[in-house]
Amino acid sequence: MDQPHPPQHPETERITDLSRLKAFTNPLRMQLYRLLYISGTATASQLADQVDQAPSLVSYHLRKLAEHGFVTEATTQSSDGRERWWQVSSEEGWGFRESDLAGTPEGAAAVGVVTRGLVDTRVAQYRGYLDQTSAWGTEWTDAAFGAEWLLDLTAAELAELDDELQALGRRWRQRGKAARAAGDTEGREHVSVHLYGFPFRP
Repeated sequence: MDQPHPPQHPETERITDLSRLKAFTNPLRMQLYRLLYISGTATASQLADQVDQAPSLVSYHLRKLAEHGFVTEATTQSSDGRERWWQVSSEEGWGFRESDLAGTPEGAAAVGVVTRGLVDTRVAQYRGYLDQTSAWGTEWTDAAFGAEWLLDLTAAELAELDDELQALGRRWRQRGKAARAAGDTEGREHVSVHLYGFPFRP
C-alpha cells in the first residue's frame, strides 16, 4: 500500500492545509485510514472489530476523515442501504512537505506528531511480523528483507533516489493489483515495504 508519507510525488496529493494534516494527529484516525486502505472498502462495524473500539466512535472518526477529503462513501458497495461503506479517496495516498506546514509552532507540532505516529505504526507492524515469523514459514521469511544503505549524497540526489524508489513501489503495487483483478490470488499476501532516507552526521 502507498502509505501516507512525507515525500511528495506527482501522483500523490500534497497536503498544504494544516487543518487537514491535523486530522491525522489522532492515532485512531491514522489506524483506520491504514486499515481502510488495505481492505479497499469496509463498514465502521468491520473496522471497529479490528481496532477494538465502539462502532459509533469509529463512525465519528471516519466522518472526520471524510470532512477532510481522505475517505469517502463507497456507495456501490451497500446492497440494502442500511450500512455505510467507506473507502479511501485516492489509492495514491497523500504526502506533505515539512516546509509547507512547519512555519509556525502549531504546524511544527502537527508535523512532528503525524511523522512520529507514522514511524510508531510502521515499527509496531514490523515488530508484529518479527513476533510471528514462525507462523509464516521459510518461503516468506527467506523472501522478507531489511536493509540499510549508508550513502554520501546531496539533498538533490536524495530527492532523486526517493523518486526512483517511489516509482519502483508504484510499479509493484500495480502488478499486485492487476494480478488480484485477474483472479491470481494463490500465495499472494499483503506486503509492507518501509523505506527511509534522511541525513545524519556521525
